Amino acid sequence: MSRKLQPGSVVVGRDLATVGGEPVGVPDAGRLIHLQFRRFAGCPICNLHLRTVVLRHAEIEAAGVREVVVFHSTAAELAEYDLPFAVVADPDKKLYAEFGVEASRRAVLAPGVWWPLLVGSVRTTWRVLRRKDRPPALKVNGGRLGLPADFLIAPDGEVVAAKYGEHAYDQWSVDEILDLAADNDLAPRL
Repeated sequence: MSRKLQPGSVVVGRDLATVGGEPVGVPDAGRLIHLQFRRFAGCPICNLHLRTVVLRHAEIEAAGVREVVVFHSTAAELAEYDLPFAVVADPDKKLYAEFGVEASRRAVLAPGVWWPLLVGSVRTTWRVLRRKDRPPALKVNGGRLGLPADFLIAPDGEVVAAKYGEHAYDQWSVDEILDLAADNDLAPRL
């Protein structure tokens, strides 16, 4: 079983290769990193959540937070998605193991995921029918039972907040991310 990081844990600095080919430093010397672990490319539940992050991305950046999103898909599977933040492919789930991010049947069986799963599936189906997205793969790299996780990492590598999801739609909302950034001394002052 992998270890779970808690506030106060320290993340060793490294550059992660993004799907776009540019490296992203974690931690970032000048701002907070919101490192979030999602499931797989095309996941209707993940897409529903990430849509809220995309819509409020400018607010997140203004709060001094850089978004870095990790999927257990290949770079080729993720390349077709146009997201305004760093996207990292981890098909071998090495980062997932390092950060203690696990999979469980409760990812899709917990009652808290049923409504987001329905809404996300309808939205994804509608986008596929309109040829704006392709359908999720039938065979998913890394499986369909992944749980999400969120980490807020300070420039010195200290984890200032962490959340391990209990089901597939159990992650920080944008408001929670902004509140956590505001509670941190690194948040910009206007």
